[in-house]
Amino acid sequence: MSLEAQVMDLMKDAMKAKDEGTLRGLRAIKAEIIKAKTEPGAGGVITAEGELKLLQKLVKQRKDSLEIYIQQNRADLATKESEEIAVIEKFLPQQLSEEALKAAVAEIITSLGASSPADMGKVMGVASKQLAGKAEGKAISAVVKELLSK
Repeated sequence: MSLEAQVMDLMKDAMKAKDEGTLRGLRAIKAEIIKAKTEPGAGGVITAEGELKLLQKLVKQRKDSLEIYIQQNRADLATKESEEIAVIEKFLPQQLSEEALKAAVAEIITSLGASSPADMGKVMGVASKQLAGKAEGKAISAVVKELLSK
């Protein structure tokens, strides 16, 4: 079942249950899917990889907003963002733990023969592709930087 079909089914359930937070998150996903499908060159189709990137982008946007709302003591808006993050993350693969991420990045560094911070770009290119959806880019970057600077 495609992401769009899953979202539509869950939207119906959320409407019946009058679950505002879930409904907001699902509507955000649906809007991004429609936007991605209508972009020039998309041909009305979105790939599984495209869906994953779209979901990651939505979570990142909401986490950034959440951070700002917390800094500005806007608990009401922070709560809404947290609810939407929880809904969107249900569609993403399980995130790697910090230990698992370090192990995966260390393996990539070893396989590429990288040894200094100058090799960060090379390592990040491979790590970003291999760990797509399993870890945030910011977390991958921090681990790569840490391991290469040892």
